[in-house]
Amino acid sequence: MNPPRREPTGTEIAIVGMAGRFPGARDVQELWKNLRAGREAVRFPEAAELAARGLDAARLADPHWVRAVSQMEGYDCFDELFFGINPREAELMDPQHRVLLECAWEALESAGYDPQGLGGRVGVYAGATLSTYLLFHLIGNPLAAGADPLQVVLGNASDALATRLSYKLNLRGPSHAVQCACSTSLVAVHLAAQALLNEECDLALAGGVSIQADAGLGYRYVPGSVVSPDGHCRAFDAAAQGSLFGSGVGLVVLKRLEDALADRDTIRAVILGSAVTNDGSLKVGFTAPGVEGQAAAISEALAVAGVDPETVGYLEAHGTGTALGDPIEIQAVTRAFREYTARKGFCAIGSVKSNLGHLDVAAGVTGLIKTVLALEHGEIPPTLHFEKPSPRIDFAASPVYVNAALSPWPQTAGPRRAG
Repeated sequence: MNPPRREPTGTEIAIVGMAGRFPGARDVQELWKNLRAGREAVRFPEAAELAARGLDAARLADPHWVRAVSQMEGYDCFDELFFGINPREAELMDPQHRVLLECAWEALESAGYDPQGLGGRVGVYAGATLSTYLLFHLIGNPLAAGADPLQVVLGNASDALATRLSYKLNLRGPSHAVQCACSTSLVAVHLAAQALLNEECDLALAGGVSIQADAGLGYRYVPGSVVSPDGHCRAFDAAAQGSLFGSGVGLVVLKRLEDALADRDTIRAVILGSAVTNDGSLKVGFTAPGVEGQAAAISEALAVAGVDPETVGYLEAHGTGTALGDPIEIQAVTRAFREYTARKGFCAIGSVKSNLGHLDVAAGVTGLIKTVLALEHGEIPPTLHFEKPSPRIDFAASPVYVNAALSPWPQTAGPRRAG
């Protein structure tokens, strides 16, 4: 017998398509295979390889230089003629713009739509990391010296990211660059959902991209910073010392649920509610997380969704493996859930950063894609490197536990739900 379903209220948003490229995974399907198998996508190149790629001798000899790389493949390849882009223009364009354009085409195809034959209003909400391609490759390069400065700016500015995509794919809905650091791609999803509910568009692309031109060389560890000294992210673990930054891209295609049902779209998952808050000054520092703001966001999202937290079986966490961030995140989840239930240890929690590192602007949508795949397959992938809980986290009093091994996720009295 099928479990009872929540009746639609008219405020639900269907995820009808997804696409992405990630460290160690050329697409969403390959990402799932890696997550399910518990594979870590971080590479540790030998010194000779790094030297051949341009890492200078001083950094190679630096004891704090971490030879860890988490980078998607193929970001330097682009079929510019497919998109009607001049080869010279493509050379001056940030790989982030190029890869997001390719990913948008793939996402629409995955949703069953011909990118060249879309009707109605299609919105775009997306962001990118600061263009390191401009900083490290174009500035001072003869390639750019004789170019039109406006062309260089438009090819690298995040302001033009979404509108270029709309222009090349002839999308006529709202087109917004979203820029709020590592929350960018999830805020983009929230804004796209709101635009759909406000009938500003009928279909929407939402997500983000982060490609750092020098990320293939490793990074310098600074004690006390957010980066890991050994290239591993041990979210929620006693040995956690941070994460590492990687590159990736992800987009989801969103549609009002009632329209998706009427049009017989393939519905990958349904967004019941979302929320955006801010800490203001209620935290110890500008880049530090805060319990109040996170708890408020979770509480508001639960209220908007109209679901009992006890029906939530999985939470994909920010989970950066930092001494400050992870405990605050669990405190916030606990505080929000305690408004509804005193039950303990019933909801699994995990972090895709233990597999891929921190994908910055693309981190949130990557976690969303992982969560949709877990819902679809009825399995919760393992969070890697979790051996002993952080002594700063009181899991015994919390509603969550870390899912450290591939686990079945059966349907019980209702549909599988995640946050």
